[in-house]
This record gives sequence, structure tokens and C-alpha cells, in this order.
Amino acid sequence: MNIPSILVVDDQPDNFDVIETFLSEQDYTLHYAAGGEEAIASLDLLQPDIILLDVMMPGIDGIEVCRRIKAMPQWQPVPIIMVTALNAKKDLAECLAAGADDFMSKPVNAIELRARVNCMLRIKKQYDSLQALLQLREDMVNMIVHDLRNPVTGILLSAEVLRLPNISAERMLRKVEQITISGKQLQSSIDSILLLAKLESGTMVLDYTEVDFCALCMSAITDFKPIASQKTVTLVSKLPAPSSLIKLDATVFRRVLDNLLSNAIKFSPSNSQITLEAEYLEAGHAKVKVADLGPGVPDTLKQSIFEKYEIGTRMQNVSQTGLGLAFCKMAIEAHQGTITVEDNHPRGSIFTVLV
Repeated sequence: MNIPSILVVDDQPDNFDVIETFLSEQDYTLHYAAGGEEAIASLDLLQPDIILLDVMMPGIDGIEVCRRIKAMPQWQPVPIIMVTALNAKKDLAECLAAGADDFMSKPVNAIELRARVNCMLRIKKQYDSLQALLQLREDMVNMIVHDLRNPVTGILLSAEVLRLPNISAERMLRKVEQITISGKQLQSSIDSILLLAKLESGTMVLDYTEVDFCALCMSAITDFKPIASQKTVTLVSKLPAPSSLIKLDATVFRRVLDNLLSNAIKFSPSNSQITLEAEYLEAGHAKVKVADLGPGVPDTLKQSIFEKYEIGTRMQNVSQTGLGLAFCKMAIEAHQGTITVEDNHPRGSIFTVLV
């Protein structure tokens, strides 16, 4: 956690000593500037979270310093508390008009100082959190658009080829297959985003039915084989003989399998193998593992990788939104199950789901 940084601007060092004493029991980093020009010049270096600014200073006074700081876009969010011996209403109004967020009268009272500093830091923290959320939202939108654009581009390019004169029947079938694959990828991405939103908001009610677990796994393998073959990746299944039926939401769980297989294909090198292994457990439960030979997941990310927008190993030309595994985690936990990741020796990852 970052320690809040406070810049005190006052031409009297003794006043800084008083403020430092009053705030000594707080976990702050205090900086001192003896004048307005010095304060403005030090902003980029000190990166203050709050500024305590004296009004009556030689050279440029505090009101002009406040006005200049607030004129700079990068420093507008930083709260400025004017510390002044002036108490006329017009003087206080002038401070606020210059952009000050709060003001205190001299002599400074310790309790009031701590309260106002804490209040302004709380506002600054809320602003920083909002900005981080907005940036995260922008990054997420950009990544989702990138994910959706790829299959759309594939569909459009294949459609253009189909319009060419004298196209061979073999090439036509190949382009139709590519359109089908891109369409399924697009539909899968859209469905996952919608289901994730429902799970997160708590508006989704799972539709439990008795499901042939092996048949569900096999259908996922069958649908993803054409996608895997485009990267010359082989999908291998290790499924037990049909046993008892498992109660789960087949649509949601199938989406989990789709995301795990899609991720495995994304990160698998060419001419490698992905294994989907399933087994029945006692009391109507089951376990499924998806193992790949990709770059693996660092130990430091084995927990956070299931959080929204968290990305494990960034790979060139591989679109990653950090939504797929977040959806898997929420969907499996909604089934009262668990999902984990471990190393696949000598290389790769194994994602294990228990339901």
C-alpha cells in the first residue's frame, strides 16, 4: 500500500515543523517547499496526494500558486487545502475561486488538521480508484473488441474469397468451414461475456439437469478439433466408460469446457497435444482436467489468474481479455465446485475442475 505524500508550502519553516508534529502519528510522507515557484517545480518529483498551501507568501502568493497548479490537467485532482490567517468571507471565496478544495485558519489546530487531511485524502483515494476503474474498463473494452474483431475479419475475408469467379469446389468448402469456425468463436465469446455478466450480478439461476458427463466432454472435443487443427494441435480425450449421470447446468458447464479448450489452443505451440481427461467421483461428482504444453502459469499468478482482466503470460499475436478464466471460476463456484491450475511437467499447465 502506498504511503500518502503531503506537500507543505510555506515560507516559514517553523510552520512546517508544527504541521509535521501534528501529523507525526499518521503514516504520511511530508515534503516541504519554501515558496510557490519551488512547489510547482517539485510536483513531478514529489507526486503529492495532497497540498497544504499557505496564502500569504512573498513572491507569488498562495492563491496564484493554487490557480497555476489547478490549471495543469495532471494536478487538477490533487486536493489543495489553503492555510491562511485571513478570515474575511471574500478572502475565503477568493481561495475557492482559485481552485482550492478546502481551507484552514491559522493558528492550525491539530485535531482539525488531521480531520481535514484525512477527508481530502479519502476524496483523492476515491478519485484514484475511479480512474483506475475507468482505465480498466477502457482496456477491457479494447481487448474484447480485439477478440471479437478477429473472427469477424476471418468471416469477411472468407466471404470475399467465395465471391471470386471460378473458385474451386474444394476451396469453397474450405472457406465455408473457416466461416463456420469463426462464427462459433464469435458466438462463444459473446455467450461467455453475457453469462459472466449474469453470474456476477447474481441474476442467473443454474438449470440443473442430469447430464451424461462423458458425452458433454466429447462434444466439446469434437467441436474444437477443427479449430485446433488450424494450429496443427492435436486434441486427445481420456474419458471413462459411461457411468451415473451428473447433475449440473449443461449449457454453463459446456461453456467452461469451451473456455478451457480455447485457452489451451491459444497458448499451445504448433504440433503439440492437448489432453482432456475426465473421471467420475463418488456421490455424483466428477473431475475434468485440461492439460496443454504451452508456456504455463507462473506461481505468482496461479490464484489471481482467475480474476477478471488478469492475464498470465502475455504472448504475441494471442488475444487475451482475462475474462475466460474469470467466467470459469464464477461458473464452477456457482456449481459449488472448484477450479485450480498446476504445472504440467515438463511444460505447460493443467486446469482441474471438480463439480
